[in-house]
Amino acid sequence: MSLTESTSDTTVTPTATRPLTGDEYIESLRDGREVYIEGERVKDVTTHPAFQTSVRSMSRLYDALHDPSSGMKTVPTDTGSGGYTHPFFKVARSAEDLLDSREAIAHWAKMTYGWMGRTPDYKAAFLGTLGVNDAFYGDYQDNARRWYRESQEKVLYWNHALINPPIDRHLPPDEIGDVFVHVEKETDNGLVLSGAKVVATGSATTHMAFIAHAGAPVRDRKFAVIAGIPMSTPGIKLISRTSYAQAAAEHGSPFDYPLSSRFDENDAILILDKVLVPWEDVFMYGDVEQFNQFGPKSGFASRLTLQGATRLAVKLDFIAGLLLKSLEMTGTKDFRGVQARVGEVLSWRSTFWAITDEMARNPEPWINGAVNPNPDAVNSYRWLSMVAYARVREIVLQDLGSALIYLPSSAKDFDNPEIRPYLDQYVRGSGGISAEERVKTLKMLWDAVGTEFGGRHELYERNYQGSHEQVRLLVYGDHAGRGTSNQLIEFAEQAMSEYDRDGWTLPELRG
Repeated sequence: MSLTESTSDTTVTPTATRPLTGDEYIESLRDGREVYIEGERVKDVTTHPAFQTSVRSMSRLYDALHDPSSGMKTVPTDTGSGGYTHPFFKVARSAEDLLDSREAIAHWAKMTYGWMGRTPDYKAAFLGTLGVNDAFYGDYQDNARRWYRESQEKVLYWNHALINPPIDRHLPPDEIGDVFVHVEKETDNGLVLSGAKVVATGSATTHMAFIAHAGAPVRDRKFAVIAGIPMSTPGIKLISRTSYAQAAAEHGSPFDYPLSSRFDENDAILILDKVLVPWEDVFMYGDVEQFNQFGPKSGFASRLTLQGATRLAVKLDFIAGLLLKSLEMTGTKDFRGVQARVGEVLSWRSTFWAITDEMARNPEPWINGAVNPNPDAVNSYRWLSMVAYARVREIVLQDLGSALIYLPSSAKDFDNPEIRPYLDQYVRGSGGISAEERVKTLKMLWDAVGTEFGGRHELYERNYQGSHEQVRLLVYGDHAGRGTSNQLIEFAEQAMSEYDRDGWTLPELRG
């Protein structure tokens, strides 16, 4: 189905719009996109073993938008279409709007147990700004408004590619023109782009690629381009990393790799080889000063943290529950030290739920009546997320130890009558828990923290907001820019003003 094809639902009103259904989402990916894995071009991402299960996991999210019994939060569109949408695709104008968004984000995250971070609501953090911040895009503000409407009405799935490849990073972006995305030429029909981006998470199964820049400021206008590009556009090429889902299918089963096989968001090298981007899909071009302000002024950087923190809170809920169940099976749940460390894990999950609560309930006024998540909560999430996930994983490895690998190789081992009695006796869980239940539980936890899929997720959480130094610098710069740093200095100086070398300057403290 074409992205511009009508999705009207006459059961609402004759002109009302509605989000894509799961089946429509799947069909929309059959568009001839150019995806490569293991040296071959993928004919159809919806049926290829590297992508098919994640596609179906994503289709369930779309179907939830159409099922009143699912409990999924939806709201009326604000485009005049008479339809409904996911709340995060709309401009937020109140704490209630942000709370609605958090509820919907959490609902989708729970459907993937927190393991799919780049679901459509992730890029809604950007798309939801376009209806109120269109003026930021200058001559291209009509394009911003059009994509705001279309993305909201259909709940389109965008990936994003902001980071330049890790090549010659000691040089300014303008000096690496053979690698970094740049404009090759301007034509009457649009801009011709070439270059690469890293890593376009989930891009093989999305509708649009959002091309922009994060990092050192650019100086040359040919690098100052922001655009949206349909994934079927000629010249877009995706070279995928190893598929954990495909490897799981080849070497095991969902019993053996329950997370790898289901929630693998494949990351890819995104290459633009003389890609023509029509003018109507350009958000910004040539204005170097404005282009370098995209991060702090677009609204995307603060909004994405609401989605990220909510999804991480759900993920930590899942890991905490699985850890508690696993410790019970190994007979160590009542050890004092183990309980202390589990208390730390539970504190981390509570921390992120509290952060999302503060983000939504105490928003910061933005522009034209819009609000953004609370900046102090945003900064807390930015740094704590990098620390928390690594620490939780460390606790899991520390307190379960060999239990995570004291496991048979495959679900098939339980079908072998020669070894099944040994498994039932020697691999059973504590307290009468069956071997099959113990193995099922611990294989899932190992998939979360120990497999290649699990290792990728620690890398993802550590670098979700950027490098560890860049995150600190973002927090530092935000405090300086909002005047918070000066307020903190003044607070300290107030205390210093209340005494001098001769004693107290406050009359009420003098004897």
